[in-house]
Amino acid sequence: MAEEKVNYEKILKRWWGYDSFRPLQKEIIDSVCSGKDTLAILPTGGGKSLTYQVPAMVLDGVVLVVSPLIALMTDQVENLKKRGIRAVVLHAALSHNKIFDILEQAQYGAYKLIYVSPERLQSSFFLTRLQYINVSLIAVDEAHCISEWGYDFRPSYLKISDLRNSYPNIPVLALTASATPKVQKDICDKLKMSNYCHFQTGIERDNLYYVVRKTNDKDAELYKILTAVNGSSIVYTRTRQQAEQLSAILQKMGLSANFYHAGLDAFERTKRQTQWMEGKTQILCSTNAFGMGIDKPDVRIVVHYDIPDALEQYYQEAGRAGRDGKKSYAVLLVTESSLERLLHRHEQVFPPKDYVRNVYQQLANFFVIGVYSGEGGVFPFNLELFCQKCRLSYSQVQASLNILQWAGYITLVDEMENASKLKVTLPPSKLYDWRMAQPDNDPILEAFLRVYTGIFSDYQHISEDYIAKALGMDRDKIYSHLVALSSQGIVDYIPFKRTPLIVYNTPRLIAEELFIPKAAYESRIEYLYERLLAMYNYVSAENECRSVLLAKYFGQQNPKPCGHCDYCLSKKK
Repeated sequence: MAEEKVNYEKILKRWWGYDSFRPLQKEIIDSVCSGKDTLAILPTGGGKSLTYQVPAMVLDGVVLVVSPLIALMTDQVENLKKRGIRAVVLHAALSHNKIFDILEQAQYGAYKLIYVSPERLQSSFFLTRLQYINVSLIAVDEAHCISEWGYDFRPSYLKISDLRNSYPNIPVLALTASATPKVQKDICDKLKMSNYCHFQTGIERDNLYYVVRKTNDKDAELYKILTAVNGSSIVYTRTRQQAEQLSAILQKMGLSANFYHAGLDAFERTKRQTQWMEGKTQILCSTNAFGMGIDKPDVRIVVHYDIPDALEQYYQEAGRAGRDGKKSYAVLLVTESSLERLLHRHEQVFPPKDYVRNVYQQLANFFVIGVYSGEGGVFPFNLELFCQKCRLSYSQVQASLNILQWAGYITLVDEMENASKLKVTLPPSKLYDWRMAQPDNDPILEAFLRVYTGIFSDYQHISEDYIAKALGMDRDKIYSHLVALSSQGIVDYIPFKRTPLIVYNTPRLIAEELFIPKAAYESRIEYLYERLLAMYNYVSAENECRSVLLAKYFGQQNPKPCGHCDYCLSKKK
């Protein structure tokens, strides 16, 4: 374990360039470096990642980080590498040999942090190799996913508790942004944290103004709100179609807006996110696919166009406003009809069991999996294509897949990164003739030919960003040029993409044999209704501070009124 009286500020300054810690960060770091199991509830943007990254630079050995967000893990690893910190992420897109090499290098101290998805813990190969690695800390990000009472329960998280059997003396750090007392207890029980330190910040945000705005015309009210506040904004919607429609409406009203959702290809999503981050786009209309891991401090307003399913989700998304400490707003738009529909939403979210069985059958047909086979199979999955091909409802299929996951039959894996690939399809002699006929000899293609050897014989993973930087060009221009060359038959270009995966945890059954347990269906319907009721009470409340309502929901004792939410301001008037 770490030596006593470690100067954590010195480590923070050396590797991250910060002069001081945020509230509770240092206390959490000191707790885990002292070998204690620790539960930390820090708000969105509260700096959870530093509470295990700093210990990685203090403790001997490797910090094992478990997270469901593969894109976020990849971003963190890239940022750590830029700081000179040795880190790696293991995901299903890596070959068996590559994973073997990484784990062998880790055995000899090549890495300070190893990021894995919870699904990786189901691999006997990984668990066997892990025994030879000096693990100093197990960090569980998004720890609420281990609780069946959490709003985002993932059965694969339950495998994390098995690590306690292999590493009974290694501390565990469980991190989440929001968890009710019931969920906090469940996290500790599932992770076998009997004697642990508990750190939790208050949910109060002095600079964040919570507002519930009741209206009969949400579009007009949205325009009024967005034009009254300067700065970057996020507008959350329930569906992709709504995000696109709202973006078009706001553009017609003369506002700088665009939309973002998981249906866009990876390049387009990255482009739109970058434009918003850099302030080129003011308003981003999005589903909840946007925001996790995004650190933009100057978001002045977050608007929920529709009522979320849970206060946990609302609190996390609203908390993306005002991270710089300046005055910001979290506005929830409500109509009478939407409030009435809220308490019946659980009926829409949970399709009949026969529908779930049909989705299971169609999934097996889609992947061509024979009866009683397919266990351990990993399949790239395009949800929209599946729904179109099988003529099924997108929302109902998504709900059915969640039920199948809760029941333990499958695991839904966050999107995997697949780098762009390029292959020259013309023979070298014909390519030479073609290039000689070009006025500028095509410097972009020339750069790819110089950098990537073997590009004539096989597909090569490429980086458009690297070539763009080398040539002093914009990445969009590189992308457009490769698309043009591909359409001419000069090259075959497969752009960068993120691919969701489905993992079969059990052999494929006959649909009629599929048993859906109470814990995956009836109990979850009941708990969803409880969360919807809590959301309903928050939205319809007219005699209590919004911040107090949130604090009570998350178990905070004797919270004080914020003084600036819509209720507090109306009371002052």
